[in-house]
Amino acid sequence: MAQLNEVFLMGNLSRDPRVNRMAGGSVVANLSLALNRSFKGNDDRQREEVCFVDVTVWGKQAEWCGEALKKGSRVHVRGHLKQEGWDDKKTGEKRSKIIVEAERIQFLDRKEKVHA
Repeated sequence: MAQLNEVFLMGNLSRDPRVNRMAGGSVVANLSLALNRSFKGNDDRQREEVCFVDVTVWGKQAEWCGEALKKGSRVHVRGHLKQEGWDDKKTGEKRSKIIVEAERIQFLDRKEKVHA
């Protein structure tokens, strides 16, 4: 059976990008994307909810994100879901979360569209 792991998101950064250079020289940027959704509730009143998604960007795209983006910047992300795991330093328990690993970032706030 075929499988599909592809994500398309458009939203605003909820904080400035966090860019780090790894020991091997790779560059990684961690973004937090806020996704707003408006809908009508059961009572016919307009409602809005926000979902926050962590996005990881690698390489030259990560550098561009660090240079061009800031809290509030609007972006379009194409990527895939990835599960990250770690040991909690306080409790020693195994922890995990699902993130989006970006394959392409499009900056939407700039006059000229930049595809990272």
